[in-house]
Amino acid sequence: MILECDNVTLGYELHPAVHHLSIQIERGTLMALVGPNGAGKTTLLKGFMGQVSPLEGSITLHDIQRSDIAYLPQLNQVDRSFPLSVQEMVSLGTWRETGAFGRLRKQHKQRVASALNQLGLSGFEKRLIGSLSGGQMQRVLFARLLVQEADLILLDEPFTGIDSRTTHDLMHLIESWHQSGKTIIAVLHDLDQVKNHFPHSLLLSREPIAYGATNDVLTKENWLKARQLNEAFDEHADHCGHD
Repeated sequence: MILECDNVTLGYELHPAVHHLSIQIERGTLMALVGPNGAGKTTLLKGFMGQVSPLEGSITLHDIQRSDIAYLPQLNQVDRSFPLSVQEMVSLGTWRETGAFGRLRKQHKQRVASALNQLGLSGFEKRLIGSLSGGQMQRVLFARLLVQEADLILLDEPFTGIDSRTTHDLMHLIESWHQSGKTIIAVLHDLDQVKNHFPHSLLLSREPIAYGATNDVLTKENWLKARQLNEAFDEHADHCGHD
């Protein structure tokens, strides 16, 4: 086991976004996090990262530290106005070893160059990130994840707003991470993609609907329940007690 949630409720200013979640995630799992819009998926990832503290319950990491987690935010949340080059952005993946302002050593530069090559970005090193297309920028962010070499990888809508070729290439990289034993949790909307590539799923709609093998989770009955719960949810409800 790499990650455990024990009766976790997460929210903002005492307004819960995820209710009473208890799951155990095994090391090496490739898992999709699915559910209606506003179901708490991004909040849950931030809870795993330690950016949102539980209102109730606990989140436990086993044999890893928070610094061993790599996080990919939604593409539209990335500030591309800062004048960083592609090479500089990817090099940020070495921060655990070099510190925020540390110098890159030879092995770090080699890792960055290898990641750029693997993501089809050779020749883009000096390009500013603000000049890139959505697909190119997502390749840059995946290259940064590759350099980070984290044990647990969290991806928030990694394929939204990018072209099919980039989606294919990034899915191939995710599968290679899975084969190497890494644990990957991805927020996704394309259910066919989930069924084809992600063996495990958590269906969330403010509270857990189903967790386990994807084919068992993504049933019509479970989706109906998820949508009904999401539509009935009171955005301004007070923090709930334990049920």
